[in-house]
Amino acid sequence: MIKQKTVSNTKILLVDDDRLVLSTLSSSLQSAGYQVETASSGETAIRLCEHKTPDLAVLDMRMPGMDGIEVACWMSDRTEIPFIFLSAHGEDDVVEKAVASGAMGYLLKPVDSPQLIAMVSAVLERSAEQQMLRNKERQLTQALSGDRAISTAVGILIGRERLNEKQAFELLRKYARSNHRKLADVAHELVETAEKLNLFASSCTSAADNSR
Repeated sequence: MIKQKTVSNTKILLVDDDRLVLSTLSSSLQSAGYQVETASSGETAIRLCEHKTPDLAVLDMRMPGMDGIEVACWMSDRTEIPFIFLSAHGEDDVVEKAVASGAMGYLLKPVDSPQLIAMVSAVLERSAEQQMLRNKERQLTQALSGDRAISTAVGILIGRERLNEKQAFELLRKYARSNHRKLADVAHELVETAEKLNLFASSCTSAADNSR
């Protein structure tokens, strides 16, 4: 189970040009314990995101001026904020548009409160999983570019254990954590051990050749 922020610390941005929808859904989310910011236009939503990063945005697809799709594209290009759409019935292309924009889900209006809260909870959990994977990717990239021993140790594990780069790095990191040691120290030790083994094997081969 992925560890998430507590509900009371989770910020939801709700965007819809219908004031009644904003009021109703905002009250429901607040009753469920979430912190809620509301915006009645796409432009306002972007201004809010530039100053306060929400954990999830709930966007109405159809709005005057900048609609939900445009806001979603802005978020995808400049942030890692996950988002879902609210869509009116009869929009046959809603699924295609939602998928193309990177949405993590969508709900058809009229939206009832239990449905919205269930969707928000599920999306936040998936978002936490994705964030964990992104963090691991960053750690791998930083480690391989910042410490030659780590890169070499990962290469050794790839060759000997038949792992891919991510699996090798994760194995190295888990070993370091379980033994309460720094990753770099474990990597250096592995590289030194491998070098000694290679030197020993080379010496044995030379000795065998000389005895012939």
